[in-house]
Amino acid sequence: MTGLPDVQTLYEVTEHTWPPAAVQDADAWILRDGQGGGKRVSAATARRLVSRSDLNAAETAMQALGQTPLFMIRDGEEALDNLLETAGYAVIDPVNLYACDIEQLTGECLPKVTAFDIWPPLAIQADIWDAGGIGAARREVMARVSGPKTALFGRESSRPAATGFVAIHKSIAMIHALEVLEPHRGRRMGTHLTRHAAFWAADQGATHLAVLCTKANQGANALYSSLGMTVVGQYHYRIKEG
Repeated sequence: MTGLPDVQTLYEVTEHTWPPAAVQDADAWILRDGQGGGKRVSAATARRLVSRSDLNAAETAMQALGQTPLFMIRDGEEALDNLLETAGYAVIDPVNLYACDIEQLTGECLPKVTAFDIWPPLAIQADIWDAGGIGAARREVMARVSGPKTALFGRESSRPAATGFVAIHKSIAMIHALEVLEPHRGRRMGTHLTRHAAFWAADQGATHLAVLCTKANQGANALYSSLGMTVVGQYHYRIKEG
């Protein structure tokens, strides 16, 4: 087993496997044009220590993009976190970053005709994502990924049950948008798709598997912990209260 990637590496992997439509270097900030693809592709991140005037400039720039000012705070950015709190920004969606060695998940064979990798995704996969709130704008994020990628598709009793997305950067595969239909939850579909992602990634030469999970999602956190994945770090967002 090799050492796990550090949290800074996972931040980079996240950026490449779930990319914004455009990125702008703006002095103290990296600004992202998410085009409706969610917080991860729309939040600004700091390039250095920032001041209140830097914050004002970022707010203006994001509003010019038609986006609500939103900031991602990563491990070690306590000063930025305090500045945003003082400016009236509330914490939203704290996230855990999990990782493990690929070999940890490929030692057990999957049940036959249970999990598949398909690209481009099937229409039924889009329907499953829609049911989970992952609409067309977020699926467009998947289309933007330029590296190795695939969609995950799960079936139970010959019926569509789950879908997800996985992409690779720097030998690290990261799972995104894993959704299981309500009637199939609690029946190991999340486990099967996560393990299938590991098998696919290993075939592409990846050494590690990673995933992001909001801390509030107790079921998903329990799943990744049960698979022996390790929390490498966290991040959270801040958005203006009210």
